[in-house]
Amino acid sequence: MSAVTRTSRRTVLLTATAAAAALTLSACSSGGTSGGTGDTKFVTGNNGIDTVAQGKRDTAPVLSGKTIDGGELSTADYKGKVLVVNIWGSWCTPCRAEAKNLQAVYAKYKDQGVQFVGINTRDTNTTSAINFEKEFGVTFPSLYDPTGKQMLRFKKGTLNPQLIPTTLVIDREGKLAARALMALGEENLLGMIKPVLAEK
Repeated sequence: MSAVTRTSRRTVLLTATAAAAALTLSACSSGGTSGGTGDTKFVTGNNGIDTVAQGKRDTAPVLSGKTIDGGELSTADYKGKVLVVNIWGSWCTPCRAEAKNLQAVYAKYKDQGVQFVGINTRDTNTTSAINFEKEFGVTFPSLYDPTGKQMLRFKKGTLNPQLIPTTLVIDREGKLAARALMALGEENLLGMIKPVLAEK
């Protein structure tokens, strides 16, 4: 086999691997699977939500940058609060299905030590994202992350985002407590938040 043929095959393989990884990260799905097998610390409940016990959690990365409306945001500013991070895109049908549920829970709990932050991804412009927020009455801030760089800040093997939508709950100490790889109703979302909010 010639060096040119080997190089060509290697290029095709690397391209295919990169495409598969990008598809996994950017997939818009109404559900997802993940497991607590191997050396991970999380447990997948029968409701499709992964949780990690207090004291065994990994530290969440600080997410920061421009918001879709041109402001600046850093999740470091919310330390001491329970932080709910929702990864969404205006093009994503399940994201559209859950948007009002997220806003309803945010409105009820924003004065009880809970902060919501969105990460808008794969939208090629902020106009689509802003129109999405107006359509669904979303009032919590969202980082604009068209290329998915914010999601890549999470370490593999933790409760890292794997699908769109993904919702994460980060405890008051900045640790990853829960993750859902699906669109959420109010009940599911409250089931993720309330135990973390009750922690001392």
